[in-house]
Amino acid sequence: MSALALALFAVLVPAGPAQAAGPEEGERAEPLPLEQLFDNTAVSDDARPGEADFDGTGASLSAQDLTAAGWTPGRTPTVQGARLAWPRRKAGAPDNVRAAGQSVRVEGRGDALAFLVAGTGGAGATGSGRVAYADGSGSSYRLTAPDWRTGPLATKALALPHVNTPGGQLAEKARLYVVTVPLARGRQVASVRLPDSPSLHVFAVSVRATTPGWSGSWAAATAGHPAVGPWSERTLRLVVHTSVGGPRVRLRFDNTFAAGPVRIGSATVAVQEAGAAARDVPLPVAFGGAAGVEVPAGAQAFSDPLDFQVPADAKLLVSFHLPGTVTAAPVHRLARQRSYVSEAGDHTADGSATAYTTVLTSWPLLTGVDVGGGPGSVVLLGDSITDGEKSTVDADRRWPDVLAARLLAQHVVPHYGVLNQGISANRVVADRYPGDGVSTDTGGVSALHRFDRDVLAQTSARTAVVLQGVNDVRWGATADEVIAGLREIADRGQQRGLRMLAATILPCEGEARCTAAVDGERVAVNAWIRGAGVFDGVLDFDGVVRDPDRPARMLPAYDSGDHLHPGDTGLAALAGSVDLGLLD
Repeated sequence: MSALALALFAVLVPAGPAQAAGPEEGERAEPLPLEQLFDNTAVSDDARPGEADFDGTGASLSAQDLTAAGWTPGRTPTVQGARLAWPRRKAGAPDNVRAAGQSVRVEGRGDALAFLVAGTGGAGATGSGRVAYADGSGSSYRLTAPDWRTGPLATKALALPHVNTPGGQLAEKARLYVVTVPLARGRQVASVRLPDSPSLHVFAVSVRATTPGWSGSWAAATAGHPAVGPWSERTLRLVVHTSVGGPRVRLRFDNTFAAGPVRIGSATVAVQEAGAAARDVPLPVAFGGAAGVEVPAGAQAFSDPLDFQVPADAKLLVSFHLPGTVTAAPVHRLARQRSYVSEAGDHTADGSATAYTTVLTSWPLLTGVDVGGGPGSVVLLGDSITDGEKSTVDADRRWPDVLAARLLAQHVVPHYGVLNQGISANRVVADRYPGDGVSTDTGGVSALHRFDRDVLAQTSARTAVVLQGVNDVRWGATADEVIAGLREIADRGQQRGLRMLAATILPCEGEARCTAAVDGERVAVNAWIRGAGVFDGVLDFDGVVRDPDRPARMLPAYDSGDHLHPGDTGLAALAGSVDLGLLD
């Protein structure tokens, strides 16, 4: 296993070929619901820490911390698109399974099996298990549950501020993780055999359903959890640009990296007329039939499908009211698009712009807009070049926008939705943001650490394009380190059935950190991308924008002026060079 894979603490293998269940399968006990197998107690009341012993040393999770995070007994948070029920157990009662080969009743069809897990013992708990399908076939899987006290914060689903012990409460982070493994698509799951690894604790398991009939039209990756506002009784009206259209819409809000829940009192959607003004009266969306929703820490919420004709290549206004006080929030910082904050009150239904008196240049909380129909989505994983740094504000001239327009204008390949998952300052192998707490750095966790959330869990993802690495080499990473990270990304995507494409890294001579030594590392990474055959296709963006007389720099016509980021013309050249057939 590579050093990067070990650091990631999540080893995933593809669903194996369908096989008839062997004789030993029938000899084991009938599968039971997970809660009937609970044999360990992880949660204690702060006043009675001795009523739980999660890890064999008497340490446990705090029931009060879980409540403060919005993870209350019986609640079903959605993480990475999977609904995972937090055990309906009081503090001091068994609430998880120590994995020892138990057979668990799990049903459904989907693209992945999701586990809410944690390891104990000071290291990740790894094991292999097996999925049984209703048709008698099966597939194997392997997963690692990072340790609940030492695992990476960058990939956790939830971090709690304390650890309860018999000797008192410790101000130490306790972690819970969601890990997904692939399923044979289209087959009905009947049961899951857990690994034989008793230090691997399973709180919940479910099938992540596929999303037929939906395509992603717009998305933004959570880049950090900075201080905001504070917003109290405010309505945010975010302006987003669609790629594909459709007759229905649903919205996705993510409370990634948060320590506490956030309440969305109401939300609407409308087509933009100009600025914060809507073309027609904004239509309300619902959440499980209710006007609003509370999103637990680390979780997400999808709105109910709404009949609403979403135009392609257009701007929507997504408005949502925050009835409480929000002082920090998950944010995509570099929007290159003006959005708006209202005066006090719920102004989600306002068609006019009058109440929206403050301009906002980021996208908080909202991470996705899906539309009904369509063939699925292409996900673009990148840094500031994909994010649109130096593109014209409010003009939608990022290279993903231009690519989306190209797809709409042709009839050779399907009209895929295009999801921009670029984060300015992001790297392949190193975290800019640690993944927990309020931070001024919004460069995100590494591409390796965000790949599951920002690519694999995106709506109806079919193909992914990776354009990253320049920030790694500019800040001291070697070509070998970047190559190892890109190889792992390609492998993980292909295991899930995605078509994985890589774009070569653009030249940047003239920018302060782009020394000759750095360019040597960049050239080495590009040589590997072009020649290794690891990805399913290559977009040679380096070849598109470089100066043939000085290959280490961009052509002046494409350079925004900082020698690192292309301007509008250069971004259009990147999108125009894409062989659309590679996306199909």
